[in-house]
Amino acid sequence: MNREQFWILIEEAREQVLDTGDDASIAGRASELLVCRSSQEIAAAQQILWDLMADSYQHPLWAAAYILNGGCSDDGLDYFRGWLIAQGRMVFERVVAHLDALAELPDVRAAAAEGIDFECEEMLSIAWNAHQTATGQELPADGLTIRYPDPDPAENFDFDDHQEMARRLPALTALYLY
Repeated sequence: MNREQFWILIEEAREQVLDTGDDASIAGRASELLVCRSSQEIAAAQQILWDLMADSYQHPLWAAAYILNGGCSDDGLDYFRGWLIAQGRMVFERVVAHLDALAELPDVRAAAAEGIDFECEEMLSIAWNAHQTATGQELPADGLTIRYPDPDPAENFDFDDHQEMARRLPALTALYLY
């Protein structure tokens, strides 16, 4: 499995659930679709998932999750990125490239008044669950490489600094009256 095939899998999962706002169902369906693949493809999917997690490990994305979710721990950032992956390739790539694009997403706009959190912990274990179901064994840990980039000191800022947050993420802070 390559990255393109992974994104196709996520899109297929999104198309096959009744409510595309139910991210846990998307993750569950993605895992069910993976069960039909070989053990090697499932392991490759896990690697791609961790590569996407590394690609999106950005301090400004953490700031965006902090705004949307009313705070964000390091685990919360993982779950937020799981949610972002569940939205599909187009949304993921657009948001990673331009974080304030989150404010344009209909679900984000609708949730601003309701205080709904954006998290999908289940997305992080789709390959793990698929491998367990398909083989009865845990996914081999020795075949995975997790490469988190070194943090950029220029991206480090105080999430409680309202002026800095408004400067960096103007559309999100306006939407969430931060």
